[in-house]
Order: sequence, then structure tokens, then C-alpha cells
Amino acid sequence: MAAATARAGLSTAITATGLRKSYGGKPVLDGIDLSVAEGTVFALLGPNGAGKTTTVEILSTLVAPDAGEVCVVGHDLLREADDVRAAIGVTGQFSAVDSLLTTEENLILMADLHHLGRREGRARARDLLRRFDLTEAARKPARTLSGGMRRRLDLAMPLVGEPRVLFLDEPTTGLDPRSRRTVWEIVRDLVDDDGVTVFLATQHLDEADRLADRIAVMDQGRLVAEGSAEELKRRVPGGRIRLRFADAHDLDTAARRFGAGSCDSEALTLDLPSDGSVPTLRAVLDVLEAASVEAEALTTHPPGLDDVFHTLTGRPCPQRLWATG
Repeated sequence: MAAATARAGLSTAITATGLRKSYGGKPVLDGIDLSVAEGTVFALLGPNGAGKTTTVEILSTLVAPDAGEVCVVGHDLLREADDVRAAIGVTGQFSAVDSLLTTEENLILMADLHHLGRREGRARARDLLRRFDLTEAARKPARTLSGGMRRRLDLAMPLVGEPRVLFLDEPTTGLDPRSRRTVWEIVRDLVDDDGVTVFLATQHLDEADRLADRIAVMDQGRLVAEGSAEELKRRVPGGRIRLRFADAHDLDTAARRFGAGSCDSEALTLDLPSDGSVPTLRAVLDVLEAASVEAEALTTHPPGLDDVFHTLTGRPCPQRLWATG
């Protein structure tokens, strides 16, 4: 991610201010502000119905906003929609592959739609077949491809036009774990090697954690938090300190002294809720010293994005910090 981070300070690929959209009088987007750095992965994380797909549809010119201003790669979304479309690629939740065409023919069709010459279009198709490990499937009808291969073809098709910004809406829905990891590797390569900006809408916490340089948490049409995965994790409770002891006596003594936490008598471990701060860690050591108990090992575990998501969307994890007094 170092290359992406270095590029991030150079320019902004997408900006949106006061973005609003309603359907049937019901707000779907309620004043969204976004700024996406060029050459990064920006993840919009939220549950079904949060407004992620509507945001992607507006930013990719498929739907007009009710209010707000949007600029994509230097072009105004409403006044210069054709310029925006020329600079972006879109992969939606559902496959846009033509099942009657072969894998290669789908890519050549996209080349024709982009008005590429015959030689250039076929060269571009061959290059994408190679990059997405689809060369052996080039002559196969798309309907015969596995789910993972179809999704790779889905990702390859908008790249025929060499977009500067790629919108991905739930790109790994329905894929098996191996295919998901393959898609993730492709996305990171596009950013790190080609400098493509990726706008990712997802409800998968692990996907955002693995891919995104920055994450915006969305709930009920509003952004409730934004930052890197590590920055978001530091904002909420949910971390823990794990202590491992030499014997059951020391474990029981420590558990009684702390008065909270989760014991594992077989592993001889005690997990204590923690906010990850130095004072909390120091307090743990003070309690152990006062009880004349020594831990064999101490490890810290920060909260995960699941803790962040549940806390920020109003469904907090049932954890509390233990008291030392």
C-alpha cells in the first residue's frame, strides 16, 4: 500500500458535497460528503439498504442526485457527464457478461463499444485475458465459466477502456473464499501497479479491512465515520488484553483480582476488555504486581472492524472496561 499512499497526496479522484437522494419521499442519501484520493481503494461499508448502491449509481452517472455537487477526475458530474463516463468503469452486483458470447468475445465487444481499432481492441483483450488468468477460457462460452471466472471477466470488461476510476459494487458476493481472495489480489494490483482509483461498496468487513486505504461507514443514508481501518478500530472499545499463566492457581487469583474478563482454564488464559491505551496496560501490570502474580505472556488484541461497525451503527458490542478500584 505504500505506493498507493504516496500517490494519495497528489490529487483527488472523487469529491462529493451534500449528496442527497430520495425515492417516494423517503431519503436514501441524506447529505453525503466524500473525498477519494487518486490511486487508492476507498471502501463504502454498510449493511443492505444503507445507500451504498445508490451512491455508486450517482457517482457513476447512472442516477441523478436530488441535491449536491460531485466532481469525478476533474469533471462536474452533471455538466460533464460524458467526460466522467469516459474516465470510469463500473462493475455492479450482478454479472454484465453476455452468456452467449465467449470470454474473448465479451472483451472484444467492450473494445468495440470503446471505439478501439480492431488490432488495438484484440491486443487489449489478449492482455486482459492474461492478466486475469482467463487465457485458457478465451474460446469458452461465458455460460460455462465458474462463478469466480465470470467475476474475473466482469472485472476485466470495464478495464478495456483503461479507466482512471473503477466502481465496484459488492464485487465478491456469492464467491467461494478462494475466488474472493483472487479478486482481492486483482483489485490491489490494479491500484498498486496501474494507479487505478477503486471505489468499493461492500457489506463485508473482511473485504474492507483487507483492501481499503480508507473506509467510510454508512448507515441509513448517512456517513457515521471515516478513516483507515486502524484509525476506525482505535475509535471504539472492543479490544482485549490476553494474559497466560503458568498454573490454574495464578489464573484463579488474577481472575478474582480483576473481577471481569473471560477465563479459559484449559489454555490458562484470561481475556480482559481493553481500550488499547498505555494507561490501561499499565493498570493491568499494577494489579498483577499487587497480587504477587506473574503472567507468562501478555498480548494485546485491538478491536476488529466488526466492533467498529456494530458500535457506530447503534448496535454496540456488549463489552466494558474492567475497574481497577
